[in-house]
Amino acid sequence: MNTFGHIFRLTTFGESHGPAIGGVIDGCPAGLHLDFSAIKRRVALRSPQNVVGATKRREPDNIEFLSGIYEGVTLGTPIAFIIRNKDVRSEDYADLEHIYRPGHADYTYDMRYGIRDYRGGGRASARTTVAQVVAGAIAEQWLAKKGISFTAFVDQIGPILIPDVPDGNDVDQSPLRCPDKFTEALWLDLLEQVRDEGDSIGGAVRCEIKGVPAGVGEPVFNKVQADLASAMMSIPAAKGFEYGLGMSAAAAQGTESNDEILRDTVCRVRKGQNIEKSTTPKVKFNTNRAGGLLGGITTGEPIYFRVVFKPVSSISQPQRTVTDSGQAVALQISGRHDVCVAPRAVAVVRAMAAITIMDQILLRN
Repeated sequence: MNTFGHIFRLTTFGESHGPAIGGVIDGCPAGLHLDFSAIKRRVALRSPQNVVGATKRREPDNIEFLSGIYEGVTLGTPIAFIIRNKDVRSEDYADLEHIYRPGHADYTYDMRYGIRDYRGGGRASARTTVAQVVAGAIAEQWLAKKGISFTAFVDQIGPILIPDVPDGNDVDQSPLRCPDKFTEALWLDLLEQVRDEGDSIGGAVRCEIKGVPAGVGEPVFNKVQADLASAMMSIPAAKGFEYGLGMSAAAAQGTESNDEILRDTVCRVRKGQNIEKSTTPKVKFNTNRAGGLLGGITTGEPIYFRVVFKPVSSISQPQRTVTDSGQAVALQISGRHDVCVAPRAVAVVRAMAAITIMDQILLRN
């Protein structure tokens, strides 16, 4: 499956060291005036050039739109685009043609297809997520017109979590996509230590979505949290997803889990010259432990969730493995690799969240 979504659908293609990465977006409504500079900025936030501890691979990530747009406005037809790979060094992977790297998808791709592109991980590479960020940036622009906004940031690297999340911080300006300067300093020291050891380290990304009205979502198999989980777990290196109380719910009691529902001001609607009481009750929630979702459907409260990412698999410490012919070998990986994937994953998490919410709203309509 190389396609995600039900109505707003993204199909991606390309490999890490192939000629290009690309995508086809189907189901985008006509008449959306695109801000191409905003799309470019969103893609740049995924780039390693703007993140500390990232790979030294430097791609210009110039987006070429091939269809579906005329004079900057979406036509309602498929939007096709490509981003050409420019900074490939396939020779770095020459010694890995027949070696299964621990933590990578080399072995499983061989078992699935009987062939694999070993250069930079091929289709399994995080390089392919640039197409998701393009689609997510378009989805965000459509959703912004409906008052829906997104925030995403790193809230953990290794054992160090953000103790508090300050309001109003521009995480896009942070080299680690961190809203807390004190924690960021600790992370920078930790990443330098891990890099000097020839190792890598894991992290987590938190995302919050505001402005989604109550009543969006499907009750059984396309619950909002189910589609969000599917979206997030499609991101390379993702190992866990939780929303609302998440995993801490296992230790909670009902009084610590439920959100009390309070009566809000009476909702009134205009009918001609008269103001009448709405038949839809207007309520507010005393807390938001549910993470903005009940029964798979939005409550109108902010949706928040967290995605955990494993340590980067390519490390320079010696590891035992085997070749595709079964020969035992010792492997010490060199080349250009991230120390922690979480800061660059922020842009991808945000993009996949936007794609999911836009798709859910179009399903509702």
